[in-house]
Amino acid sequence: MSDPLGRHGTISRVTSSLAGPLSAAVARLVQTLRPQVGPATAAGFDEVGRRLAAPLQVAVAGRIKSGKSTLVNALIGRRVAPVGVGECTRLVTRFQYGAVDRIEVVGVDGSRRVLPFDADGMIPADLDVDIETVSHLEAYLTNDVLRELTVIDTPGLGSLDADSVARTEKLLDQVSQDAVAGAEAVLYVFTQTVRADDQETLRAFTAATAGRDAGPVNAIAVLNKADTIPPESVAGSHGDVWRAAAILAGRQAVTLRPRVADVLPVIGLLAESTESGAFTSADADALHALAELDEASRQTMLMSADLFTTWECEVPAATRARLLAKLDLYGIDRAVAAIQAEPGITAGALRRALLDASGLDAVRSKLDGVFRARADGIKAAAALASVTALAAGDPAERKRVNDAIEQLLGRPEAHQLRLLEALTLITANAVAMPEDLAEEVLRVGGSGSVPEQLGLVGRPPHELVAYALERAGWWRSFASFGATPAQSRVAHVVHRAYFLIWQQLRGAGGG
Repeated sequence: MSDPLGRHGTISRVTSSLAGPLSAAVARLVQTLRPQVGPATAAGFDEVGRRLAAPLQVAVAGRIKSGKSTLVNALIGRRVAPVGVGECTRLVTRFQYGAVDRIEVVGVDGSRRVLPFDADGMIPADLDVDIETVSHLEAYLTNDVLRELTVIDTPGLGSLDADSVARTEKLLDQVSQDAVAGAEAVLYVFTQTVRADDQETLRAFTAATAGRDAGPVNAIAVLNKADTIPPESVAGSHGDVWRAAAILAGRQAVTLRPRVADVLPVIGLLAESTESGAFTSADADALHALAELDEASRQTMLMSADLFTTWECEVPAATRARLLAKLDLYGIDRAVAAIQAEPGITAGALRRALLDASGLDAVRSKLDGVFRARADGIKAAAALASVTALAAGDPAERKRVNDAIEQLLGRPEAHQLRLLEALTLITANAVAMPEDLAEEVLRVGGSGSVPEQLGLVGRPPHELVAYALERAGWWRSFASFGATPAQSRVAHVVHRAYFLIWQQLRGAGGG
């Protein structure tokens, strides 16, 4: 099926660099080391090699009822993940590309049972199996988005209820660790505000993935259900819902830093409805009819869901209930405003306007910028972390593996891995660094864009060149004079990063 609007363009490019030189180099290292380790470690190395050859795996995590599955559906462009409370939402589900649409129910004993999707194209609400015997679900879709990206929908983490917390932790220990173990990147979903233990929740989740804590290179967060934020509760919003969400997201970004690269507001329901094909021409016609109502009636109806569905008007109540389920009051209000601004607007253009209002494009762009630019390095670094952990139990294996990794990291082309390692050390507070210098390390290593790395977005090329050289010299001096041994190791890496940026800019004619 063609996609004339290009709505999947950005996300489908997220993994264009998966088969990159760093992943290939790590794969060769694993193959070389395999005959030199015991059977158990060798089996683990085989799994690492398989992951390196597989698409980038992004795990969507968050609390119960944060709208994770709705966002998964929006990103995939198909309403396939169940969004209600049910047995399926207690399971990890891996969405990946397949030549035939199917679901595989993977048992804790390794068994597999194939199921079809239901008549609506979704995972069946009832799996007709004892949920306690299920490890996870694998959903295969003939969907181009998934050719180079595996999306992992996870159970909701955390709850105000102590029993639910215990069940979730048990679920994460026994099920999620295996099913999400290959995830190299994390999309963390929350609503309203970041709770005090959200950072710990994010840390616990990523500990079950590729063995590396979340950081600005491999994690972003979204403030979902942005339309539910009362604008009057956010200073500076001037009564605007989206402005209030953007301000709140900015504050949460500070709270979650440096665990995530950024926090972006999004309205998952609006994104899902417009991207999955749920929004139809009949819906557009109903919205046009609503736009023709008198202003007083329409404004009264939009005050609450009950008033919207029970108010007497020409648009049938069942039709209004359908619109409410797909768009909620905020989406309906935005659609009516778009129609009033352009009475002849088509159903396709109205869908696009609602998609713009959802904030999904910004999320995709951030996924593209954070993950695509670093996909090769993210996968290679995660693989090296796994290889190191696999060999940790045997001193001889550990030395052999560490020596081989050091040799790999000594190559100039592997500097990105050194930079990712430095980022991990700073993020995990393993190396104490003054706050301003730590922020600089995170900035340099947390983006694939040179102006963003330098903190000089919009500045002319000659300023970028001069600044890169200046900072390269400063970090070299800091590494040699005044830094602790641990700081010096990081400083040498940052110096080299700035020097390589300077070389790149000079080669591009930057002056």
